[in-house]
Amino acid sequence: MTVLGNTAARRLFLSGHGLGEPLGGLARGADLAALIAGLGFVQIDSINIVERAHHMILFARRQSYRPEYLRPLLEQDRAVFEHWTHDASIIPVEHYGHWHHRFERDALRLRANWRSWFRDSYEDKFETILRHVTDHGPVTSSDVGEGEERGKGGWWDWHPSKTALEWLWRTGALAVTRREGFQKVYDLTERVIPAAHYGASEVAVMVDWACAGALDRLGFATSGELAQFYRAVTPEEARDWCKAGLQRGDLIEIDVEGADGALRRHVARPGILQAAVADMPTRVRILSPFDPVLRDRNRAERLFGFHYRIEVFVPEAKRTFGYYVFPVLEGDRIIGRIDMKAHRDVGQLRVKAFWPEAGVAMGRGRLARFEAELGRMAGFAGCDRIVMAPGWLRPTEASPGGNG
Repeated sequence: MTVLGNTAARRLFLSGHGLGEPLGGLARGADLAALIAGLGFVQIDSINIVERAHHMILFARRQSYRPEYLRPLLEQDRAVFEHWTHDASIIPVEHYGHWHHRFERDALRLRANWRSWFRDSYEDKFETILRHVTDHGPVTSSDVGEGEERGKGGWWDWHPSKTALEWLWRTGALAVTRREGFQKVYDLTERVIPAAHYGASEVAVMVDWACAGALDRLGFATSGELAQFYRAVTPEEARDWCKAGLQRGDLIEIDVEGADGALRRHVARPGILQAAVADMPTRVRILSPFDPVLRDRNRAERLFGFHYRIEVFVPEAKRTFGYYVFPVLEGDRIIGRIDMKAHRDVGQLRVKAFWPEAGVAMGRGRLARFEAELGRMAGFAGCDRIVMAPGWLRPTEASPGGNG
């Protein structure tokens, strides 16, 4: 059985997600579209503590990237579209044909769930909303539902027309044509998606695309990990794809060493050892909590020994770290997590705390690389000064910490 060592596995995995290269290069127009295509998708998130997740993901790979570069791809060039993978994401438009199958499956799944989650009568709004969009053009949730009771019960307490808009988007009748602030603006899908990409693919083609694309980026995977990457195929479809690939010789089974030394069985391409990455950039990069390499928290823990959860619902008195901390990558290792926030009104990036991982010493060289990344992040976030809180360097248990 072929064995892939932990260092080689980490480097292969990071390189498949665009973190094995220097940060130089262009990051707008066709170059930005190619970067997103290489990743497969980029998750969108509304939290803006330093910058929104999708912008941080792209900046971690191209230092020249700026948030304003993404909007033309979505709203003018139509090189990408917005929809759902494991969460709301920006996806290359050439993949749109595969999403027709996702629309059908989501309609079945959401119908069962949403009837118990949301207020009654949203299904009665479908035809009214589609007619309104057809006749009057793009709408936001604020433009529909006049006279309907507005929610007061939290993020998911939508009025019926808002729920209907989301349903029609999730199931393909509407598409996001742009965003105003962070609010989605919906239009008829045929007005948004270019005709050349509008048609549906065959199911077998979609399954092969989804599994092969996931494996190309993961480097090695279980069938469950392949199914989870785009969430476009079922676990059964992914298992059948792996079985057929092994029988044809297109895939092999390998054992991958985790950070704990344990070996776990995966499938991979036959040339995986030849694809191993010899070296990685040594610079420090601060990642979004929603970066693709951290999407699967369990996989990140197996490969890097990095246990990471966002502690939003953990009382402050019981938190080990801040509720929203950013992972810090150096080369092929995750070396810690940082609690920081951009205060643009006063031009400050304020660092509350940094916790090195166990065994990570913050010597002079590493500290210099860390501070250089903070400078880049401050500029990216529109800040001209970095303010470090007293006692910001907080060694974790069993970590040497300090400046040694």
